[in-house]
Parts: sequence; C-alpha cells; structure tokens
Amino acid sequence: MKYNVICKQIELADNSKEKLLAKIRRIDRFFSDSDDCKIVVSQQRNQIILEITILYKGFFIRAEARNEDLQVAADICLENIDRQIRKNKTKLEKSVKGGGFENYMPIVDSPDEVDEESEFKIIKRKRFVSKPMSAEEAVLQMNMLGHDFFVFANPQTMETNIVYRRKDGNYGLIEAD
Repeated sequence: MKYNVICKQIELADNSKEKLLAKIRRIDRFFSDSDDCKIVVSQQRNQIILEITILYKGFFIRAEARNEDLQVAADICLENIDRQIRKNKTKLEKSVKGGGFENYMPIVDSPDEVDEESEFKIIKRKRFVSKPMSAEEAVLQMNMLGHDFFVFANPQTMETNIVYRRKDGNYGLIEAD
C-alpha cells in the first residue's frame, strides 16, 4: 500500500512517523500495493487528531481519532477500520470481486461482535419539495429545525444543494452537478 503522511499544525519526529507507519502497516495484508492510504496528523489544543483514509477499489474506508498520544489515536483508528472491514466484508467482496478479505483475521485483540450479513435498513422515507433559497437561508432553516443538514434548490442553477453542520461547528455546502 502507498502511504502519504500529512502533518498539519504539528511537526512529527522521524521516529514517531516510523512508529506510526509500523503500526498502520498491520492492515497491509488486506490491500494491494496499488491502494492508497492517506494519514493526516494535526493538533488542536492539546489533542492530536489522526485521520486515516484508505481508497480501496473505489471505496473509501475512513477513521478519525483524537487523543493526547499519537499511538493511542492510531490504535483507535485501527480498531475503527477493523470494525468497518468486518462489518462490510461480504459487501466489499461482492462489489469488487477481488477477494482481498477472504482470509480475514481481526487486527485488534478483542473486537466487538458484528453481524457480517446484516443489510442496511431504511426505516423511514420522507418526501418534500425543495424550495429555491440561498445557502445562508438554508443554514438558517436547518438551525431552526434543529437538523444537521438541509436539502434545498439553488435559485441560480435550480440544482439540488445540501448544507450541513461540520464537527468543528462551521458549515459545509454540497453542490450537485
């Protein structure tokens, strides 16, 4: 697997990077040499934020952890990635037909039990008319409803857009093409 370590607002010593990569390389057995792994290390206040994103045959596997210790954050991310692989193992195998997870063995010591055969269940469907409004109006509407996202029509293009609340408290805008 190809690794790309990006440090934002923090400087990692070479030995820290090597320890981090050695820990993350435990998942190499599930992926091919052509797959990409992006590791972003940043610092916010006194916590280290570690994000691991793997691109595997068109699928993204992503985990994020916050901790004072980089190695603990790496362990948390690896547990999350392991759980995602276990949960979606059969779906990924059927979709990519690569069999990369056939001989799967967990990389964490005591993984939670996950039903591999469970399917996603849609428990509620909702229809609505998206009214043309600006992104600022959509954010206001979203906040008034107490939702984390809001779908609306862009008045200039009449395309469907989505505003959402980010983890850092700011807002994001998704514009469909």
